[in-house]
Amino acid sequence: MPPLRILVAHCAYQLYGGEDSVVEAEVTMLREQGHEVRLLLMRNDDIGQMPAWAVARDTIWSQEARRRLREATSGWRPDVLHVHNTLLLLSPSIFWEARQQGIPVVQTLHNFRQGCLSATFLRNGKVCEDCLGHAPWAGVRHGCYRDSKAQSLVLATSLMTHRWLGTYQTQVDRFIALTHFAREKFIGLGLPAERLHVKPNFVPWCAAPPQQGRQGGLYVGRLSVEKGIDVLLKAWPLLGEASAQLRVMGTGPREEDTQTLLQTQYLGHTPLPKVLEAMASASFLLLPSVCYEGFPRTVVEAFSRGLPVIASRLGSMAELIEHGQTGLLFEPGNPQALADAIRWACEHPQAMADMGARARTVYEQEFTADRNHAHLMAVYQEAIDSHHVSNPGLGGRVVPRPPTSPGTRPDGSAQNR
Repeated sequence: MPPLRILVAHCAYQLYGGEDSVVEAEVTMLREQGHEVRLLLMRNDDIGQMPAWAVARDTIWSQEARRRLREATSGWRPDVLHVHNTLLLLSPSIFWEARQQGIPVVQTLHNFRQGCLSATFLRNGKVCEDCLGHAPWAGVRHGCYRDSKAQSLVLATSLMTHRWLGTYQTQVDRFIALTHFAREKFIGLGLPAERLHVKPNFVPWCAAPPQQGRQGGLYVGRLSVEKGIDVLLKAWPLLGEASAQLRVMGTGPREEDTQTLLQTQYLGHTPLPKVLEAMASASFLLLPSVCYEGFPRTVVEAFSRGLPVIASRLGSMAELIEHGQTGLLFEPGNPQALADAIRWACEHPQAMADMGARARTVYEQEFTADRNHAHLMAVYQEAIDSHHVSNPGLGGRVVPRPPTSPGTRPDGSAQNR
Protein backbone atom coordinates (compact mmCIF):
# COMPACT_ATOMS: atom_id res chain seq x y z
CA MET A 1 0.00 0.00 0.00
CA PRO A 2 1.39 3.48 -0.88
CA PRO A 3 1.68 6.11 1.85
CA LEU A 4 -1.70 7.34 3.08
CA ARG A 5 -3.10 10.61 4.33
CA ILE A 6 -4.47 9.78 7.78
CA LEU A 7 -6.45 12.02 10.10
CA VAL A 8 -6.33 10.78 13.71
CA ALA A 9 -9.06 12.06 16.03
CA HIS A 10 -8.77 11.77 19.81
CA CYS A 11 -10.18 13.45 22.91
CA ALA A 12 -7.40 13.47 25.50
CA TYR A 13 -8.31 12.49 29.04
CA GLN A 14 -8.09 14.90 31.97
CA LEU A 15 -5.51 12.59 33.55
CA TYR A 16 -3.00 11.36 30.99
CA GLY A 17 -3.42 7.60 30.62
CA GLY A 18 -2.78 4.50 28.58
CA GLU A 19 -5.05 5.44 25.69
CA ASP A 20 -3.32 8.79 25.28
CA SER A 21 0.10 7.10 25.15
CA VAL A 22 -1.16 4.53 22.63
CA VAL A 23 -2.41 7.30 20.34
CA GLU A 24 0.93 9.10 20.55
CA ALA A 25 2.86 5.91 19.82
CA GLU A 26 0.64 5.01 16.87
CA VAL A 27 0.88 8.48 15.32
CA THR A 28 4.68 8.37 15.65
CA MET A 29 4.81 4.89 14.13
CA LEU A 30 2.65 5.90 11.14
CA ARG A 31 4.79 8.96 10.45
CA GLU A 32 7.97 6.89 10.66
CA GLN A 33 6.45 4.53 8.10
CA GLY A 34 6.08 7.44 5.65
CA HIS A 35 2.39 8.29 6.03
CA GLU A 36 1.12 11.85 6.22
CA VAL A 37 -0.65 12.07 9.58
CA ARG A 38 -2.57 14.98 11.03
CA LEU A 39 -4.10 15.04 14.50
CA LEU A 40 -7.52 16.35 15.45
CA LEU A 41 -7.08 16.63 19.20
CA MET A 42 -9.57 17.91 21.75
CA ARG A 43 -8.96 17.89 25.49
CA ASN A 44 -11.36 17.08 28.28
CA ASP A 45 -9.44 19.58 30.43
CA ASP A 46 -11.47 22.22 28.58
CA ILE A 47 -14.73 21.18 30.25
CA GLY A 48 -13.66 23.11 33.34
CA GLN A 49 -14.30 26.31 31.40
CA MET A 50 -17.70 25.21 30.06
CA PRO A 51 -21.16 25.33 31.68
CA ALA A 52 -22.53 21.92 32.63
CA TRP A 53 -25.32 22.10 30.06
CA ALA A 54 -22.79 22.67 27.26
CA VAL A 55 -20.71 19.66 28.37
CA ALA A 56 -23.87 17.52 28.41
CA ARG A 57 -24.85 18.76 24.95
CA ASP A 58 -21.44 18.10 23.44
CA THR A 59 -21.22 14.66 25.04
CA ILE A 60 -24.35 13.70 23.10
CA TRP A 61 -23.82 15.70 19.91
CA SER A 62 -21.06 18.24 19.30
CA GLN A 63 -21.44 20.72 16.48
CA GLU A 64 -18.07 22.17 17.48
CA ALA A 65 -16.38 18.80 16.87
CA ARG A 66 -18.02 18.61 13.45
CA ARG A 67 -16.78 22.13 12.69
CA ARG A 68 -13.26 21.18 13.81
CA LEU A 69 -13.36 18.15 11.52
CA ARG A 70 -14.44 20.28 8.55
CA GLU A 71 -11.64 22.70 9.37
CA ALA A 72 -9.09 19.86 9.55
CA THR A 73 -10.11 18.53 6.12
CA SER A 74 -10.41 21.88 4.37
CA GLY A 75 -7.96 21.73 1.47
CA TRP A 76 -6.62 18.38 2.66
CA ARG A 77 -8.58 15.21 2.06
CA PRO A 78 -7.55 12.24 4.22
CA ASP A 79 -7.75 8.70 2.87
CA VAL A 80 -9.05 7.55 6.24
CA LEU A 81 -10.20 8.99 9.57
CA HIS A 82 -8.97 6.96 12.55
CA VAL A 83 -10.95 7.77 15.70
CA HIS A 84 -9.86 6.83 19.20
CA ASN A 85 -11.67 8.36 22.21
CA THR A 86 -14.74 10.54 21.49
CA LEU A 87 -15.78 11.15 25.13
CA LEU A 88 -16.57 13.88 26.05
CA LEU A 89 -16.01 16.71 23.57
CA LEU A 90 -15.63 14.99 20.20
CA SER A 91 -18.84 12.96 20.53
CA PRO A 92 -19.96 10.38 17.94
CA SER A 93 -21.28 13.26 15.80
CA ILE A 94 -17.90 13.31 14.05
CA PHE A 95 -18.75 9.96 12.45
CA TRP A 96 -21.70 11.60 10.69
CA GLU A 97 -19.54 14.51 9.54
CA ALA A 98 -16.95 12.13 8.12
CA ARG A 99 -19.66 10.16 6.31
CA GLN A 100 -21.06 13.39 4.85
CA GLN A 101 -17.60 14.16 3.49
CA GLY A 102 -17.19 10.61 2.14
CA ILE A 103 -14.19 9.79 4.36
CA PRO A 104 -13.72 6.12 5.39
CA VAL A 105 -13.78 5.73 9.17
CA VAL A 106 -11.93 3.36 11.52
CA GLN A 107 -12.44 3.40 15.27
CA THR A 108 -10.26 1.77 17.92
CA LEU A 109 -12.31 0.51 20.87
CA HIS A 110 -9.91 0.98 23.76
CA ASN A 111 -12.41 0.18 26.50
CA PHE A 112 -15.96 -1.09 27.06
CA ARG A 113 -17.68 2.30 27.27
CA GLN A 114 -20.28 1.34 24.67
CA GLY A 115 -21.71 -1.23 27.05
CA CYS A 116 -20.66 0.05 30.48
CA LEU A 117 -20.73 3.61 31.78
CA SER A 118 -17.57 3.00 33.81
CA ALA A 119 -15.95 1.40 30.73
CA THR A 120 -14.60 -1.50 32.82
CA PHE A 121 -17.54 -3.84 33.54
CA LEU A 122 -16.64 -3.39 37.20
CA ARG A 123 -18.81 -2.23 40.12
CA ASN A 124 -17.96 -2.32 43.82
CA GLY A 125 -14.73 -4.13 43.05
CA LYS A 126 -16.43 -6.99 41.20
CA VAL A 127 -17.16 -7.80 37.56
CA CYS A 128 -20.60 -6.46 36.59
CA GLU A 129 -22.30 -7.01 33.22
CA ASP A 130 -25.75 -5.68 34.16
CA CYS A 131 -25.74 -3.30 31.20
CA LEU A 132 -24.26 -5.71 28.62
CA GLY A 133 -26.83 -6.03 25.86
CA HIS A 134 -29.25 -3.68 27.65
CA ALA A 135 -29.92 0.01 28.01
CA PRO A 136 -27.45 1.26 30.65
CA TRP A 137 -30.05 2.48 33.14
CA ALA A 138 -28.58 0.28 35.89
CA GLY A 139 -25.39 2.25 35.45
CA VAL A 140 -27.33 5.48 35.93
CA ARG A 141 -28.99 4.11 39.06
CA HIS A 142 -25.61 3.19 40.54
CA GLY A 143 -23.86 6.36 39.32
CA CYS A 144 -21.24 4.26 37.55
CA TYR A 145 -19.71 7.16 35.61
CA ARG A 146 -17.58 9.25 37.97
CA ASP A 147 -19.83 8.26 40.93
CA SER A 148 -22.46 10.69 39.64
CA LYS A 149 -26.02 9.81 38.68
CA ALA A 150 -26.37 13.09 36.78
CA GLN A 151 -23.22 12.56 34.71
CA SER A 152 -24.11 8.90 34.25
CA LEU A 153 -27.50 9.97 32.86
CA VAL A 154 -25.83 12.25 30.31
CA LEU A 155 -23.51 9.48 29.17
CA ALA A 156 -26.35 6.93 29.03
CA THR A 157 -28.39 9.39 26.95
CA SER A 158 -25.48 9.72 24.51
CA LEU A 159 -25.12 5.95 24.22
CA MET A 160 -28.85 5.40 23.67
CA THR A 161 -29.11 8.29 21.20
CA HIS A 162 -26.44 6.80 18.99
CA ARG A 163 -27.84 3.30 19.31
CA TRP A 164 -31.19 4.68 18.14
CA LEU A 165 -29.57 6.59 15.28
CA GLY A 166 -27.55 3.52 14.29
CA THR A 167 -24.33 5.54 14.38
CA TYR A 168 -21.99 2.62 14.96
CA GLN A 169 -23.84 0.30 12.60
CA THR A 170 -23.94 2.75 9.68
CA GLN A 171 -21.24 5.39 10.07
CA VAL A 172 -18.09 3.41 10.95
CA ASP A 173 -16.47 1.24 8.28
CA ARG A 174 -14.20 -0.82 10.52
CA PHE A 175 -13.62 -1.25 14.24
CA ILE A 176 -10.44 -2.32 16.00
CA ALA A 177 -10.73 -4.39 19.18
CA LEU A 178 -7.52 -4.94 21.11
CA THR A 179 -8.12 -8.61 22.00
CA HIS A 180 -10.35 -11.47 20.89
CA PHE A 181 -11.96 -11.34 24.32
CA ALA A 182 -12.93 -7.70 23.77
CA ARG A 183 -14.17 -8.45 20.25
CA GLU A 184 -16.66 -10.99 21.61
CA LYS A 185 -17.93 -8.43 24.14
CA PHE A 186 -18.47 -5.85 21.39
CA ILE A 187 -20.35 -8.38 19.27
CA GLY A 188 -22.53 -8.94 22.32
CA LEU A 189 -23.17 -5.19 22.33
CA GLY A 190 -24.49 -5.38 18.78
CA LEU A 191 -21.52 -4.23 16.73
CA PRO A 192 -21.27 -6.01 13.36
CA ALA A 193 -18.86 -8.95 13.67
CA GLU A 194 -17.68 -8.69 10.06
CA ARG A 195 -16.36 -5.18 10.73
CA LEU A 196 -14.57 -5.98 14.00
CA HIS A 197 -10.84 -6.66 13.66
CA VAL A 198 -8.37 -7.54 16.39
CA LYS A 199 -5.18 -5.47 16.47
CA PRO A 200 -3.19 -5.28 19.72
CA ASN A 201 -1.14 -2.38 20.98
CA PHE A 202 2.64 -2.34 20.56
CA VAL A 203 5.76 -0.82 22.03
CA PRO A 204 8.81 0.43 20.11
CA TRP A 205 11.63 -2.01 19.40
CA CYS A 206 14.35 -2.58 21.96
CA ALA A 207 17.24 -5.01 22.19
CA ALA A 208 16.56 -8.07 24.33
CA PRO A 209 18.01 -7.63 27.83
CA PRO A 210 19.88 -10.60 29.34
CA GLN A 211 17.92 -13.09 31.46
CA GLN A 212 20.77 -13.67 33.90
CA GLY A 213 20.95 -11.79 37.18
CA ARG A 214 17.30 -10.79 37.35
CA GLN A 215 15.64 -10.54 40.72
CA GLY A 216 12.32 -9.63 42.31
CA GLY A 217 8.91 -8.54 41.14
CA LEU A 218 7.35 -5.26 40.04
CA TYR A 219 3.88 -3.78 40.25
CA VAL A 220 3.57 -0.89 37.80
CA GLY A 221 0.33 1.05 37.47
CA ARG A 222 -2.46 2.98 39.09
CA LEU A 223 -3.01 2.25 42.77
CA SER A 224 -6.75 1.69 42.49
CA VAL A 225 -9.31 -1.00 43.20
CA GLU A 226 -9.79 -2.07 39.57
CA LYS A 227 -6.05 -2.60 39.11
CA GLY A 228 -6.01 -5.05 42.02
CA ILE A 229 -3.76 -3.11 44.39
CA ASP A 230 -6.06 -4.15 47.27
CA VAL A 231 -5.46 -7.80 46.37
CA LEU A 232 -1.71 -7.22 46.49
CA LEU A 233 -1.91 -5.41 49.83
CA LYS A 234 -3.93 -8.28 51.33
CA ALA A 235 -1.45 -10.80 49.90
CA TRP A 236 1.54 -8.95 51.38
CA PRO A 237 1.34 -10.46 54.94
CA LEU A 238 1.05 -13.93 53.35
CA LEU A 239 4.31 -13.63 51.43
CA GLY A 240 6.81 -14.06 54.24
CA GLU A 241 10.37 -13.42 53.10
CA ALA A 242 9.25 -13.17 49.47
CA SER A 243 7.72 -9.72 50.17
CA ALA A 244 11.23 -8.29 50.43
CA GLN A 245 11.70 -8.92 46.69
CA LEU A 246 8.79 -6.75 45.53
CA ARG A 247 8.64 -3.10 44.46
CA VAL A 248 5.60 -0.99 43.59
CA MET A 249 5.59 1.95 41.16
CA GLY A 250 2.60 4.21 40.59
CA THR A 251 0.15 6.59 42.20
CA GLY A 252 -3.58 6.60 42.85
CA PRO A 253 -6.33 6.51 45.49
CA ARG A 254 -4.66 3.76 47.53
CA GLU A 255 -1.29 5.47 47.66
CA GLU A 256 -1.35 6.18 51.41
CA ASP A 257 -2.22 2.57 52.31
CA THR A 258 0.44 1.28 49.92
CA GLN A 259 3.16 3.50 51.32
CA THR A 260 2.24 2.64 54.91
CA LEU A 261 2.55 -1.09 54.29
CA LEU A 262 5.47 -1.18 51.84
CA GLN A 263 7.62 1.62 53.24
CA THR A 264 10.79 1.93 51.11
CA GLN A 265 9.58 -0.68 48.63
CA TYR A 266 6.97 1.77 47.40
CA LEU A 267 8.68 3.93 44.78
CA GLY A 268 5.79 6.24 43.85
CA HIS A 269 5.49 7.84 40.44
CA THR A 270 8.27 6.61 38.18
CA PRO A 271 9.04 7.97 34.67
CA LEU A 272 8.60 5.43 31.87
CA PRO A 273 12.34 5.14 31.03
CA LYS A 274 13.01 4.16 34.65
CA VAL A 275 10.09 1.72 34.60
CA LEU A 276 11.45 0.01 31.49
CA GLU A 277 14.91 -0.09 33.02
CA ALA A 278 13.49 -1.78 36.12
CA MET A 279 11.60 -4.26 33.93
CA ALA A 280 14.84 -5.28 32.27
CA SER A 281 16.30 -6.37 35.62
CA ALA A 282 13.23 -7.80 37.39
CA SER A 283 12.15 -11.43 37.46
CA PHE A 284 8.40 -10.91 36.99
CA LEU A 285 5.67 -8.27 36.66
CA LEU A 286 2.51 -8.28 38.79
CA LEU A 287 -0.88 -7.54 37.19
CA PRO A 288 -3.56 -8.46 39.76
CA SER A 289 -6.42 -6.50 38.10
CA VAL A 290 -9.96 -7.40 39.08
CA CYS A 291 -11.45 -5.84 35.92
CA TYR A 292 -11.30 -7.28 32.41
CA GLU A 293 -8.71 -4.73 31.20
CA GLY A 294 -8.86 -3.43 27.63
CA PHE A 295 -5.26 -4.07 26.68
CA PRO A 296 -2.76 -3.54 29.51
CA ARG A 297 0.21 -1.99 27.71
CA THR A 298 2.43 -2.94 30.63
CA VAL A 299 2.15 -6.57 29.48
CA VAL A 300 3.74 -5.76 26.12
CA GLU A 301 6.30 -3.49 27.76
CA ALA A 302 7.20 -6.39 30.06
CA PHE A 303 7.37 -8.90 27.19
CA SER A 304 9.64 -6.55 25.21
CA ARG A 305 12.05 -6.59 28.18
CA GLY A 306 11.90 -10.37 28.49
CA LEU A 307 9.80 -10.13 31.64
CA PRO A 308 7.08 -12.73 32.39
CA VAL A 309 3.81 -11.59 33.98
CA ILE A 310 1.88 -12.90 36.98
CA ALA A 311 -1.72 -11.88 36.27
CA SER A 312 -5.35 -12.54 37.12
CA ARG A 313 -6.98 -15.27 35.07
CA LEU A 314 -9.53 -12.80 33.75
CA GLY A 315 -10.50 -11.06 30.52
CA SER A 316 -7.73 -9.97 28.19
CA MET A 317 -5.01 -10.98 30.68
CA ALA A 318 -5.94 -14.65 30.32
CA GLU A 319 -5.64 -14.22 26.55
CA LEU A 320 -2.32 -12.39 26.48
CA ILE A 321 -0.47 -14.51 29.07
CA GLU A 322 -0.04 -18.25 28.62
CA HIS A 323 0.17 -19.93 32.01
CA GLY A 324 3.54 -21.59 32.55
CA GLN A 325 4.89 -20.25 29.25
CA THR A 326 4.97 -16.44 29.39
CA GLY A 327 3.88 -16.03 33.02
CA LEU A 328 1.54 -17.32 35.69
CA LEU A 329 -2.22 -16.88 36.07
CA PHE A 330 -4.06 -16.94 39.39
CA GLU A 331 -7.66 -16.75 40.55
CA PRO A 332 -8.76 -13.10 40.30
CA GLY A 333 -9.32 -11.29 43.57
CA ASN A 334 -7.75 -14.06 45.65
CA PRO A 335 -4.87 -12.76 47.83
CA GLN A 336 -3.79 -16.30 48.82
CA ALA A 337 -3.59 -17.40 45.20
CA LEU A 338 -1.53 -14.32 44.35
CA ALA A 339 0.80 -14.92 47.30
CA ASP A 340 1.28 -18.55 46.25
CA ALA A 341 2.18 -17.48 42.69
CA ILE A 342 4.66 -14.86 43.92
CA ARG A 343 6.37 -17.29 46.29
CA TRP A 344 6.63 -19.91 43.54
CA ALA A 345 8.17 -17.34 41.20
CA CYS A 346 10.74 -16.31 43.80
CA GLU A 347 11.65 -19.95 44.46
CA HIS A 348 12.04 -20.84 40.74
CA PRO A 349 14.18 -18.11 39.15
CA GLN A 350 15.28 -20.29 36.22
CA ALA A 351 11.70 -21.18 35.32
CA MET A 352 10.81 -17.49 35.35
CA ALA A 353 13.85 -16.69 33.19
CA ASP A 354 12.70 -19.30 30.66
CA MET A 355 9.22 -17.77 30.66
CA GLY A 356 10.79 -14.36 30.13
CA ALA A 357 12.69 -15.61 27.09
CA ARG A 358 9.44 -16.96 25.63
CA ALA A 359 7.70 -13.67 26.42
CA ARG A 360 10.39 -11.85 24.44
CA THR A 361 9.79 -14.19 21.48
CA VAL A 362 6.06 -13.43 21.62
CA TYR A 363 6.85 -9.72 21.58
CA GLU A 364 9.06 -10.09 18.51
CA GLN A 365 6.38 -12.08 16.68
CA GLU A 366 3.28 -10.08 17.60
CA PHE A 367 3.87 -6.74 19.29
CA THR A 368 6.51 -4.79 17.35
CA ALA A 369 5.84 -1.56 15.46
CA ASP A 370 6.39 -3.24 12.07
CA ARG A 371 3.91 -6.00 12.88
CA ASN A 372 1.41 -3.43 14.14
CA HIS A 373 1.81 -1.32 11.01
CA ALA A 374 1.01 -4.31 8.82
CA HIS A 375 -2.13 -5.03 10.88
CA LEU A 376 -3.25 -1.42 10.71
CA MET A 377 -2.73 -1.10 6.96
CA ALA A 378 -4.88 -4.18 6.38
CA VAL A 379 -7.70 -2.62 8.43
CA TYR A 380 -7.35 0.73 6.63
CA GLN A 381 -7.45 -0.97 3.24
CA GLU A 382 -10.61 -2.87 4.14
CA ALA A 383 -12.24 0.32 5.40
CA ILE A 384 -11.34 2.20 2.23
CA ASP A 385 -12.45 -0.61 -0.08
CA SER A 386 -15.73 -1.29 1.72
CA HIS A 387 -16.53 2.42 1.94
CA HIS A 388 -16.06 2.89 -1.79
CA VAL A 389 -18.14 -0.18 -2.60
CA SER A 390 -21.02 0.75 -0.29
CA ASN A 391 -20.88 4.45 -1.16
CA PRO A 392 -20.13 4.77 -4.90
CA GLY A 393 -19.84 8.28 -6.29
CA LEU A 394 -18.10 11.57 -5.27
CA GLY A 395 -15.72 9.86 -7.12
CA GLY A 396 -18.78 7.87 -6.92
CA ARG A 397 -19.90 8.11 -3.40
CA VAL A 398 -23.54 8.48 -2.43
CA VAL A 399 -23.36 9.58 1.16
CA PRO A 400 -26.34 9.33 3.57
CA ARG A 401 -27.51 12.65 4.94
CA PRO A 402 -26.51 12.94 8.62
CA PRO A 403 -28.77 14.32 11.29
CA THR A 404 -28.12 17.95 12.16
CA SER A 405 -28.90 17.28 15.81
CA PRO A 406 -29.99 14.41 18.07
CA GLY A 407 -33.59 15.55 17.43
CA THR A 408 -33.63 14.41 13.80
CA ARG A 409 -33.36 10.99 12.24
CA PRO A 410 -30.58 10.12 9.75
CA ASP A 411 -33.07 10.74 6.90
CA GLY A 412 -33.78 14.23 8.25
CA SER A 413 -37.28 13.51 9.55
CA ALA A 414 -38.35 14.59 13.03
CA GLN A 415 -37.73 12.26 15.92
CA ASN A 416 -40.70 11.44 18.15
CA ARG A 417 -40.18 12.94 21.58
